[in-house]
Amino acid sequence: MKSQNFTRERKKSKYQETSLSQHLPGGHHHYTLKRQRLPLKPPEPIAEGPCVACTGAQEEEEKVECVPGFQENDYQVEYSGGFLKDIPLLQVVFDDCAGNEGVEFEVSNPDFLIDDNLNLVARRDVIDSGDVMFVHGVNVHVDDMAQVTIMGAPSRSPQTLREILGLSDMMPYRSKRSLLVPPMFVPENQRAPFPRLIGKVISSDMKEDHIFRLTGRGADQDPKGVFSINRLTGEVAVSRALDREAIAYYHLQVSTTDLSGKLVEGPVDLDVSVIDQNDNRPVFKEPRYSGEVLEGSPTGTTVMTMTAYDADDPNTDNAVLRYIIVRQLPDKPSPNMFYIDPERGDIVTVIRANQLDRETLPTTQYELEIVAKDMAGSEVGLTGTATATITITDRNDHAPEFTHSLFQASVNEGSTGVVVNLTVDDRDDPATGAWRAIYSIINGDPNQNFEIQTNLDNNEGMLSVIKPLDYESAMFHTLLIKVENEDPLVPDVVYGHSSTATVYITVMDVNEGPVFFPDPLVVIRRENIPVGSFVAMLNATDPDYLQTQSIRFAVLRDPADWLIVNPFKGNVTTRAILDRESPHVHNNQYTALFLATDNGNPPASGTGTLIITLEDENDNAPYIFPSVARVCEDAKDMNVVVIGGRDKDIHPNTDPFKIELGKQPGLEKTWKISRINDTHSQIMLLHSLKKANYNLPLVLTDSGVPPISNNTELKVQVCTCKKNRMDCSRAGSIQTNLLLLLGLVLLSILCL
Repeated sequence: MKSQNFTRERKKSKYQETSLSQHLPGGHHHYTLKRQRLPLKPPEPIAEGPCVACTGAQEEEEKVECVPGFQENDYQVEYSGGFLKDIPLLQVVFDDCAGNEGVEFEVSNPDFLIDDNLNLVARRDVIDSGDVMFVHGVNVHVDDMAQVTIMGAPSRSPQTLREILGLSDMMPYRSKRSLLVPPMFVPENQRAPFPRLIGKVISSDMKEDHIFRLTGRGADQDPKGVFSINRLTGEVAVSRALDREAIAYYHLQVSTTDLSGKLVEGPVDLDVSVIDQNDNRPVFKEPRYSGEVLEGSPTGTTVMTMTAYDADDPNTDNAVLRYIIVRQLPDKPSPNMFYIDPERGDIVTVIRANQLDRETLPTTQYELEIVAKDMAGSEVGLTGTATATITITDRNDHAPEFTHSLFQASVNEGSTGVVVNLTVDDRDDPATGAWRAIYSIINGDPNQNFEIQTNLDNNEGMLSVIKPLDYESAMFHTLLIKVENEDPLVPDVVYGHSSTATVYITVMDVNEGPVFFPDPLVVIRRENIPVGSFVAMLNATDPDYLQTQSIRFAVLRDPADWLIVNPFKGNVTTRAILDRESPHVHNNQYTALFLATDNGNPPASGTGTLIITLEDENDNAPYIFPSVARVCEDAKDMNVVVIGGRDKDIHPNTDPFKIELGKQPGLEKTWKISRINDTHSQIMLLHSLKKANYNLPLVLTDSGVPPISNNTELKVQVCTCKKNRMDCSRAGSIQTNLLLLLGLVLLSILCL
């Protein structure tokens, strides 16, 4: 575990050296030389007489200020053939001035360790131990290092600086081994004076003409000049205060050169770690947090999570946060309605479920002031603050209730629209599904004359008539209305009697207009019947059968002005000839509207429709199309045109048509007509004609009974034709494209 590191300045002390000899099994023995720091004592006062009250003074003199770390920093062990497994070499003296809790030791030589009694022991039988090793002791209070020198030990082969520092498994192998570069540690935010020594590099092969050189980031690379090395002694110093949050680690290189700059030894890595100090306050990601909790939620319900962060070292207590609630507004019904998990920041409910009632609480929103404190919440920790707003949301724990058990309304017969607004009370949160009402008619409306909808603005039920009511059929209507919420009720709440209401509807009598029956009235009549002929008998009744009223008839709309009605009896007769071919007739039907008015006060009227289906008579002569034809004077094709017959009448008074030449003598010598089908015939020339206009007499007869014939003419223009163009100018016509004319003739034949 990486722990917080501290540097310290040691008090001056005297040293006492003690030589210990220890016999080992198998005839082995080794000697231990221990240098012990002794505190300096002030000079003893000269006694001028007996000291009566000297005890307290002596005790005060004997009190020594505790300096955290190794109380002895240099140890020596004499090598005598090796070290046996689990046999103590020496005992280190370490005191963090706080009880030595959580102290961890690391030995640079992985074959050795510090046991629970602070003894340096070998993990296995070791012969090749090397001549020096370092012991690193660390906990939250102190970070210190001691050196153990193996006197008379043979050199390891190979023995490298990385192995001495315990880095052989992590770093590439180097054969250089005379530079000893321990890792160094610097607390951030140190105060002047600067520079401050932070460690020392040792070279076993250092000569008078050799100097130390420091390179890398923080030395000769940006940020330049942070660290420096004494060229002669190898002492490394920091030149200014550091900020761990800006740069937490510096990787430099140490080497030795001669005075000309030629490399002698190295480079060897120097790692400088910046020790964190608690110089950053916890900061919440947001200044205000919002959360919701449903009313009636059980105790322990998680509402929201508060999250803060601390820029200090996350591996130290400087960034270990604890959360607390320092204030709740309002503080009713309890100042401790909520609890925050000190480590996770989860806010949960503490209040009992039956007390978390939105309708009875003094407010639906509570504000909590949350404090995050680093140093695991200790008194010396720094703090950050944020606000949490918690909204108590509604659940449907109150059924809607009508404000009255009985509502009354009146409505005129024959009218529609809203007749009454039903009001309800609901204690749940407005504008939510737990408050919005849904109304339904559960009895009294077999014919679906009514509907009820919710007014979204005020939650009232708007009862409307959608099918007109009839006073004569029912003077009163009794409806049973039920109200519910959009959201279902919670399991322990049900709809009661107050969630239903009765509505009495009184229908008011209104003078209603007469009603035609049937409507529309459909009759069949033949066209061309004589004026004054009977067409139909209108029938209208007054719905107000409880009253005695008379009815008068009148024509309301007669597009062709063909009809007349008796105002008292309602019989309809013709006042003009009915013509099926009139533009007022559509699909053989003629439509007229009539008005029936009673003598009530005020009078009321109704309308009825009369539809006359007209049967056809053969009263229209047929006609030909086209009426004009063009032909070239030198045409080799004697076919002039295909003509057809048309008739305004309908079958059987139309085709088949009979097309013949007129009765003028000599026509049959120049013209010929050939029948193609029931409606079309071919007009042909028997010989060429000169350029001129010719009128060909024709007789067209339909198939009606009796048939009707039409004596008509076909105008034939004989034109000059050159290069597919037709010149009919002298014949009294414009130029026409011959190909277009032939195409039209061919299209007429194909459509037959």
